[in-house]
Parts: sequence; C-alpha cells; structure tokens
Amino acid sequence: MTRNHFSRVRRQVLLGLGALGLAPQTFAQGNSNKIVKVIVGFPAGQATDQVARMLAEKMQGVTGDNYVIENRPGQGGSIALGQLAHSSNNGSVMMLAHMSAIATNPHIYKSINYDSQKDFSAAGLVGDLPFVLAVNPSLPIKNLKELVDYAKANPTTMSNSSSGIGTVSHLALEEFKRRAGIQSLHVPYSGSVAGLTDVIAGNLTMALETASAIRPHVESGKLRVISVGSSKRLGGVYKDTPTFIEQGYKDFTAATWIMYIYPTGTPKSEINATYNSLMKVMSSPEVDQKLISIGCIPRTFSSIDECNHYLQKEYLNWGEIVARNNVSKV
Repeated sequence: MTRNHFSRVRRQVLLGLGALGLAPQTFAQGNSNKIVKVIVGFPAGQATDQVARMLAEKMQGVTGDNYVIENRPGQGGSIALGQLAHSSNNGSVMMLAHMSAIATNPHIYKSINYDSQKDFSAAGLVGDLPFVLAVNPSLPIKNLKELVDYAKANPTTMSNSSSGIGTVSHLALEEFKRRAGIQSLHVPYSGSVAGLTDVIAGNLTMALETASAIRPHVESGKLRVISVGSSKRLGGVYKDTPTFIEQGYKDFTAATWIMYIYPTGTPKSEINATYNSLMKVMSSPEVDQKLISIGCIPRTFSSIDECNHYLQKEYLNWGEIVARNNVSKV
C-alpha cells in the first residue's frame, strides 16, 4: 500500500467515524497514557487509600491515563496537602483530599504551609466516610449512656486515640465529650492502625474511627462498637448499632468527606476532564457498591463550582468547631 493510498484510507475512516458521531479525539482521550500522581495523606490500607486505588483503576479505564498513588501520611493529611500546594499545576498531580487537611488543620497547626481558601481547585466530591465509636470489649460499656456513666465514675482512667490532631476522629470526639460532660485523655497517632491497636490491647479506652478501619476488629470480636456517626444506621456488621442521634445527641454526626483537588492554576480543561471522568465512573452501580463495601457513602455535586463553594463553607464551619472546643494551635 502506497503512502498516498494509506492517507486516503485513513481520511475515509476518520470521516466515517465522524458520521457515526465518534470524533477521533474520543479515542485519543481514552489512550493518552499520561502519568498522574494521586497523593493520599494517610497510610496504605486506610479507607481513603482504598478508595483512591479503586477509583484510580476505574478512572484509568475511562481516560487512559496512568494513576500512581503516593501515600504521604502525617499531620492529619496536611503534609500531603502542603506537597500538593507546591506541586506542578499542569494537571500531572492531584490529591484525594480528606476534609481534615482542608477544613480543620489550618485552624490547628501553626506549621501549615498552604492556604485552603486560595491554593486549591476542586475536581469532584467522591463521598463521605462515616465514623463509629468503639471500646475495648472488656469494659462494661454497650451504649453511650453506659459510656458516659463509666466515664463519670472513672474520670482519671478514660483515654481515646485519634488519627491525628485536627482529624474527625479527634474533633468529633472532643465535641461529643463536651456535650456529654466527660473527660478523656486524647492520644493522637499518625493514622488509625496504631491507635486501634492500643485500644484492642487495653492501653486506651476508646476510638472514633472510620467504619471501614474498625470493621475487621468488630468481626473478630476485638472491639465493641457502641455508636455510629452517620445520620442513619449503617448496614452489615453495624446494622444493630444505633446512631448518636438515636442515643440522645441531637444533630450529632461524625463523618468526613473526600474530594479530588488540584493545585490552583491547573488548567480548567484538566479539571473539567477529571470531573467528567469521575462523574462517569461514579455513575456505575459497580463502583457505587465497591465504595459502600469500603465504607464510603457515595456523594457528588452537580458542578465544580458547587465543589469549590463547599470547600469554602466547610473551612469556615470547622473553624467554628475548633474554636468552640478550645483546641489550641500546635
């Protein structure tokens, strides 16, 4: 086949595709082979990491890009978010960001090296990670009332872990303790695993962590869950566990959201492409069920503007919670 004949055939094929409504760029988009680094601010195996890896696989099938997960745990996700703020804004780096790093940590850490209200652009909300409150099963505690009674009878022995200062596991439990009128020593860790290990060992009393992180320990009998932080009951192993609201704590919820974000200055075309690809992935019933199995309740917004507005609103909301609980900057 001559070069000219090949060119004529190629043009005919492309024209035929255009007549069918299949533009050539559709295929280019699906086979770009671009490498995109996705930063995660928590250790491998935790809920945010599990969601990031599952979505990376599904997103790759839509875009053709190669998504590489990079775990940068520490400071409740702020180390990773600081890295993102100072990364290239050409679309090659994004983060599956946790609410804590964006909305709470700037009100708590003096060493934060980013501005949550200026340094990031949202690319799509993924969902919520509900938290559950668990205790060592050797304790005579099976519900919130018994926990409060026990804490008031043993005020100097109570202790609780968290995934780090400023995380939901820290601030939401501080809010609960304030409302319940109890004291408990807060012991922060750089993730959920070490803290839960100490609760299981009996070194600490309780932990408020994601449903996915605690589930295997509930199934093995190593932890007892006494309340769930969602607005409605969860299923599976938690189906018989009442919410904080059901147990008398009006409007009290404990959950965090996760969202794709880019550094400010990333081209809108890159952000829009990510958002559109994510919406396509999230519309799949298979992805919906996989997120739920991980412990993530799917939730999306109808536009990028809504996502950015939500980031600003959450920053202000959690700033008020930090102030109300007198959490000092560290």
